[in-house]
Amino acid sequence: MSTVRNGPLVGLIVQFVLLSGLAGTVGLGVPGWLAGLAYGGVLCGLLWRGLRASGAERLGPADRVTLTRALLVGGVLALVVPGGAGPAPAAVLVPLTAVALALDAVDGAVARRTGTASALGARFDMEVDAFLILVLSAHLAPSVGGWVLAIGGMRYAFVAASWLLPWMRGTLPPRYWRKVVAAAQGVVLAVAASHLLPPVATAALVAGALALLVESFGHDVAWLWRHRPARATAPVAALAAIRPASAVPLDAVGPAAPGSRPARPPVPARIAARQPV
Repeated sequence: MSTVRNGPLVGLIVQFVLLSGLAGTVGLGVPGWLAGLAYGGVLCGLLWRGLRASGAERLGPADRVTLTRALLVGGVLALVVPGGAGPAPAAVLVPLTAVALALDAVDGAVARRTGTASALGARFDMEVDAFLILVLSAHLAPSVGGWVLAIGGMRYAFVAASWLLPWMRGTLPPRYWRKVVAAAQGVVLAVAASHLLPPVATAALVAGALALLVESFGHDVAWLWRHRPARATAPVAALAAIRPASAVPLDAVGPAAPGSRPARPPVPARIAARQPV
């Protein structure tokens, strides 16, 4: 059966159209074009590989919504990349970000209503969220302070730590507060990018969002530590449970006749059961 996986290709075309629209209205420099096209190419390539690995023939309804969000994030990236045509216009940047954030609530609802929720869709949605937060954090770092990069980098630091610490690869239980905190990061960073608040108020707002994020990640790390798997002691316990043949009392087999070969002790039941017939 031939598969239909042209969704990523269509997404790449739409990304180019979006970048063209931005270039024709607010202007995009060469770095913006390169960043937007590179992002679109990597995104669609990874999505195509994900579809192939999962055996899915096409993008589901919720996946299309998430892809739309991802393409908007590509537009945000093209606007804020350093070396562009000029400062990113808040009048375009903030609406793009707001729509991408609003669609975050739509794709989940569509997946539940259509019964098309999947592991690929959940991972796709999570990666788009994380990258948008990273882009906004990098955009605000020059004006707010380098510490704001902790918001965008925390999720990636968590993933990197899980490569080194196996106990951090456990499955976390659902937690509604985690979703609230994640959504708050995008909203706060979008408000900060609008430059409507005084610098002091902006810094305080972003610092509050970072504090919530630290609490959320700290709670998850503590839970994973408390529920980490114990070290493997099964081999030692299994050997201790098997009674060695030398421990069988001599009076159970009787004395050996002079010059004769000692009788072989009986094989314990759990060992005898594994002997070939």
